[in-house]
Amino acid sequence: MSVSEKMLDGITNVILMNERLTGVAATVAGHQQKLEHLTERVVRLETALEIVLSQAGVIRRTGQIESKE
Repeated sequence: MSVSEKMLDGITNVILMNERLTGVAATVAGHQQKLEHLTERVVRLETALEIVLSQAGVIRRTGQIESKE
């Protein structure tokens, strides 16, 4: 294999890796958006739980649920 063939193969491999990396970057961005969406949902669920617990006469202190009695 001549030097020019090796150079061409190297350049071809770099181009192919760049295309794969672009695809992976798009996938990671999609996963990041899904993660942020799930985080927002968890926050809303926690808020709803706090409201329900406070209306039911249960309060949270130091991360533990206790009765108001």
